[in-house]
Amino acid sequence: MATTLITNIGELFTSDPEGPLTIAGAALVVDGTQVAWVGRAAEAPDADELVDVGGRAVIPGFVDSHSHLVFAGDRAEEFAARMAGTPYAAGGIRTTVAATRAATDEQLTSHVARLVAEMRCQGTTTVEIKSGYGLTVHDEARSLAVARQFTEETTYLGAHVVPGGTTPEEYVALVTGPMLDAAKEHARWIDVFCERGAFDADQARAILAAGEAAGLRGRLHANQLTYGDGVRLAAELGLVAVDHCTYLSDADVAALRDSGTIATLLPGVEFSTKQPYPDTRRLLDAGVDVALASDCNPGSCFTSSIPLCIALAVREMGMTPAEAVHAATYVGARALDRDDVGALVPGRRADLVVLDAPSHLHLAYRPGVPLVAATWVGGRPV
Repeated sequence: MATTLITNIGELFTSDPEGPLTIAGAALVVDGTQVAWVGRAAEAPDADELVDVGGRAVIPGFVDSHSHLVFAGDRAEEFAARMAGTPYAAGGIRTTVAATRAATDEQLTSHVARLVAEMRCQGTTTVEIKSGYGLTVHDEARSLAVARQFTEETTYLGAHVVPGGTTPEEYVALVTGPMLDAAKEHARWIDVFCERGAFDADQARAILAAGEAAGLRGRLHANQLTYGDGVRLAAELGLVAVDHCTYLSDADVAALRDSGTIATLLPGVEFSTKQPYPDTRRLLDAGVDVALASDCNPGSCFTSSIPLCIALAVREMGMTPAEAVHAATYVGARALDRDDVGALVPGRRADLVVLDAPSHLHLAYRPGVPLVAATWVGGRPV
């Protein structure tokens, strides 16, 4: 396979396992689909092709480890009500469920394709996609089948909220029985919204156990709306990540630190719901690993922009620009238990973003500006 030398890189942000490292005056060699070499441009080996990026910065492609893209309709009026003072509540999910059930497979597929393309234009090269707006055996399975067309990282979220017309006990039995049987062939992960108005810790434990028995890895939404048991449950179960983590006690932080469970923070949610932002500095200083993701969904956060999430994390959550980019790349990959993406080091997939800027700092310094000049996936521009 042909090799490509990407050179004249003003700043290469490698985001490797050692931390958010940068190389000035850099170059990178792609061999087929993988990164083969990184270093100073003056020391670069020969390659079959040459791409000069004109002093622009190059960073790893973003790894968005939390999104809900399979849905129909929108909840713009709900957003407007929140801006006027109505608090966010988990029950709004039911509005999207009705629209999603009514949509055809073709409509859902087209909608996901549009959102994934939107993400690619903003530098996202790996995305996790959840179900959760079907809440019937048929609709959860078809939602995951749609998602699987776009990513290997599909998550069964039948336990998003209890739909009308059933009891929590009846619905948990459905989620852990016939719905799981129909969904598991299309999913890698299983998730639960462990929150006031959704599922409690005992129900979440039972659902995750059923998923594990069916071969699915566990994930968890927790502590988004208030303090609760979800984060400590995730740590107890040794989940790779727990998402939201807006309200954390000292015991929650200690549990995350001791278990190694990653706290995936979703700053677009706090922007869209007017809730307090998580204190990321507190987590990082305690030794907790932090990932950033979009949580793109029609209710609590309808943005597909990881650059926006980076800017919010820097401005509102106490992160440095380097920490935020590292969280949205390398740590995001770890939150999906992936060691092939999220960093520009030899052996990883050549997923990268060329910024129309001289350094990664501009992602927070110039919020809202479309800085992605090119996105490469598997060693090729897309």
